[in-house]
Amino acid sequence: MTTDIKTTPLNSWHRRQGANMADFGGYDMPLWYSSVKDEHLAVLTGAGVFDTSHMAAVTVAGSGAADLLQYCFTNDLKACMGPSRKPLSPGRCVYGAFLDENGHTIDDAIVFFVAAGSYMVVVNAGMGGAVADHLRRNLNGRDASVTDLSDRLGKMDIQGPAAAKILGKVLADPKAVFAGMPYFSFKGHFDPASPLADAVRLDDGTPILLSRTGYTGEFGFEMFLAPDNIQGLWERLLEAGSGYDIKPCGLAARDSLRAGAVLPLSHQDIGHWPFINHPWPFALPFTADQTGFTKDFIGRTALEKQTDFSFTQAFAGKDLRKISAGEDSRVIDADGQTIGTVLTCATDMGIGRHNGDIFSVASPDKPDGFKAKGLCCGFVKVNRKLSVGQHVDIADNRRTITVTIVDDIRPHRTARKPMADML
Repeated sequence: MTTDIKTTPLNSWHRRQGANMADFGGYDMPLWYSSVKDEHLAVLTGAGVFDTSHMAAVTVAGSGAADLLQYCFTNDLKACMGPSRKPLSPGRCVYGAFLDENGHTIDDAIVFFVAAGSYMVVVNAGMGGAVADHLRRNLNGRDASVTDLSDRLGKMDIQGPAAAKILGKVLADPKAVFAGMPYFSFKGHFDPASPLADAVRLDDGTPILLSRTGYTGEFGFEMFLAPDNIQGLWERLLEAGSGYDIKPCGLAARDSLRAGAVLPLSHQDIGHWPFINHPWPFALPFTADQTGFTKDFIGRTALEKQTDFSFTQAFAGKDLRKISAGEDSRVIDADGQTIGTVLTCATDMGIGRHNGDIFSVASPDKPDGFKAKGLCCGFVKVNRKLSVGQHVDIADNRRTITVTIVDDIRPHRTARKPMADML
């Protein structure tokens, strides 16, 4: 371990539990504890807790904050909520990305609308400074202050169908907290001078900011709190969830869960290529007919004028075998031609095939006696758009396997389920 690697407030706890640790984004982070399979399945059937204090937060405040974000962020804050295209409102958050002038991704992010003139932007590990600098460079006279809160705020998450039942045991007023908390919403006020004022409170008085974005594809919550309080909450949730098969989870389970949910891994599935022609069109401000954009934003011109086309598409395999993704990987068409590379190849251990169809351990309609053996899945970047259902080979220097292009992978995910169904 290098001398300058950072640690989260839970680092000592991870190491005492014998977690397999690795450098991720400049932080010493757990990859897994007992096994990736056990941790992955816990999130599908019970709950898992994740240390995410390596994530960064940036606040944007002032009368020009909304205009600054509207220009720098891909999603349209004036028309991004639901089919009716309502504006982002206080207490709601939205996914998108920050692009450079070439339309390439600086980082993907979630923007939280706290109150008029007050926003919080959550970005990936080590990216707080880069995103804050990007926003400051584009102030252009706007009245807005940008504050990088990297390493000043703790964050941990509980994900899985039992998340509300477990979290409710440690909240001061769970009924009030969970009332009116839909998917991609949050509760708790955030202010740079007093980061957790007017927050949701635990039953011991600890203030937290609580959000519900379900980044694993499953129902769950993300909790922001003072770093000194995070270990206490972590241990209390593990104790409160003992009857729900709760498990501490590492980054490997996060990756496999996200891949199965058709969600990208930042700087792997999105990166230094145009942020378009991918499975996440909801992150861009497309018009209703998908022929243009509803607003101007940094990178728009490059996306509209792109000539070097590439397409990011999801795939699922026949079994759990996978290959090593990256520049040395290959996507091979039926004519034996290499048409691209593999961005991510993970194994979702909670799914399997029956007569060609994919079922999850959580599928209510799974066949009698169904046992999920796991399927490899992930994303390819190819030089032409492939049809859903089309078979291609993916290969590394060890093996070649056949996979199918899909528009969805793990069925019956719970992230969007109504709160009332999960209590």
